[in-house]
Amino acid sequence: MEIDLIKKKKATIGIFGMGYIGLPRAIQFLNSGFKVVGFDVDKKKIESLKKGKSYLSNISLSSIKKSYLQNFSYTTDFTKVKDLDVIIFCLPTPLKKNFTPDLSYIVNTIKKIYPYLKKNQTLSLESTTYPGTTEEILEKIISKKFKIGSNFNLIYSPERDDPGSKVKNFYVPRLISGRTKKCTKIAKALYGQIFKKLILMSDMRSAEITKLFENIFRSVNIGLVNEMKKICSKMNIDIHEIINAAATKPYGFFKFLPGPGLGGHCIPIDPFYLSWKAKEFNIDTKFIKLAGVINRSMPSWVIKKISDHYKKNKKNINNKKFLILGVAYKKNINDTRESPSFEIMKILKKKYKAKISYHDPYVPKVSGLRNHDISMSSIKINSKIINKFDAVIIVTDHDKFNYELIRKNSKLLIDTRGIYNKKYENIISA
Repeated sequence: MEIDLIKKKKATIGIFGMGYIGLPRAIQFLNSGFKVVGFDVDKKKIESLKKGKSYLSNISLSSIKKSYLQNFSYTTDFTKVKDLDVIIFCLPTPLKKNFTPDLSYIVNTIKKIYPYLKKNQTLSLESTTYPGTTEEILEKIISKKFKIGSNFNLIYSPERDDPGSKVKNFYVPRLISGRTKKCTKIAKALYGQIFKKLILMSDMRSAEITKLFENIFRSVNIGLVNEMKKICSKMNIDIHEIINAAATKPYGFFKFLPGPGLGGHCIPIDPFYLSWKAKEFNIDTKFIKLAGVINRSMPSWVIKKISDHYKKNKKNINNKKFLILGVAYKKNINDTRESPSFEIMKILKKKYKAKISYHDPYVPKVSGLRNHDISMSSIKINSKIINKFDAVIIVTDHDKFNYELIRKNSKLLIDTRGIYNKKYENIISA
């Protein structure tokens, strides 16, 4: 029986998508004693794994217990699905250019592996998506060949990983759901192997919307604090002082920080997923959409602050040389998904014919981005190099940056992260 294989750790688990969620998940199951096969269409990732190297800044393959290393294999060959007992999708769910859900990674993968699916397998979707996805897409296809809950099992268990944190995040409560009672029991047995606390949801749609709600909660509050940032800027008030003071209240307040725009997979995208789905029910998600609009406006607002500074000093922003510090969407990691730095680069180049360079100790090269045609490498910096640029923009607040060196050698410094709590003549808070 499927559940016995899992409980006895005899099940072979296949992880599809060996990225920021898939690789950590593979390591968790490996360290729990399972045999794991990693699948990815990116041959570079597979080659890196074969060499024993990790392509994620916060994940080291040395975190795999030595006695379990032989249980880890990786491939681009989807025919090996027939050898699996459990299939886990950790696939991207980005937005199309018109801000509607792009589920092509899920759809293409299930279609590719469909011929190799067999009876009594379990498929779990971890990707963040709109309520109804697991049933409307995966179940619809799988049901052509199997009976869900009888000879095939379907689970939805949204990832709650925090890119940049350690792989051992098993203390984060895990949401689990299944298409049938049997599917739910298998979900409990499977994820109970690597997570300390499981939260049982009534159905898969409830689990899907819960994950969206968690991220939209953050999006709305970040949208609020970004709007407050704009207001405080006009009033010449330090937004960071306001936030820190408000955070001393022991109830009714959660601390969120403003920035140059949102990054990562979830927060910039999830509001649009729910808004799109809500239209089916004739609901206009005004509040949620407004937060998305505000957050997406921040790169343009940052650049306007720079432009206004040049105008005030009777200078021209055109053809200036800009140094972008940090292209990762979050500090101390190499994850560039939806990073606001690329939108800032795009506007500066297109509107002001600027010459752009960047420095990021975690991202040596940028290319092949989904939404931006950018191909460039990180430059090395020192006092002389920094001083050659007309302006320096801190987009990502990596701890590795020497902020005193940056301040002293920048002709003009744009601080989008509230690094400097003192006022300096050459610094613009944006």
